[in-house]
Amino acid sequence: MMRYGGTVLSVTDIAAARRFYEELFGLEVWQDYGIDVAFTCGLVLQQHFGRLVGLPEECVLSRPCNMELYFEEEDFDGFLERLKRYLRIEWLGEPVEHAWGQRVVRFYDPDGHLVEVGEAMRMVARRFLASGMTPEAVSVRMDVSVGDLRKLLGA
Repeated sequence: MMRYGGTVLSVTDIAAARRFYEELFGLEVWQDYGIDVAFTCGLVLQQHFGRLVGLPEECVLSRPCNMELYFEEEDFDGFLERLKRYLRIEWLGEPVEHAWGQRVVRFYDPDGHLVEVGEAMRMVARRFLASGMTPEAVSVRMDVSVGDLRKLLGA
């Protein structure tokens, strides 16, 4: 049986990359092999990626912009405050709110990987309910059934 193992990112400075993901996202290290660090969530950082896979280092691209790492955050405003402390972060625009109510921000990590952090969907639903919206109105705004909304809130 096949099982998805995680995502491997090529990084230029393993210590800086590890610090970035630990401090900003609160990720926990599962295994540390020096130039290869695996987090409990399945994300892996690999220095000297080209050598590992048999490619010249100049073939390992920076900023391919054809994929992104996606994280969900329950305290979106708190995350934005933490992110602002990283002065060298290149933001891909300002935070936006999608039509379904989820707030997201996109930026590049120190090695040019595109990262999106979105407000956890259950927090979006809770925010709408706290504003006085009925579950039916929230389901319309978020474009989900009332049943799926209940599942989301139970998560």
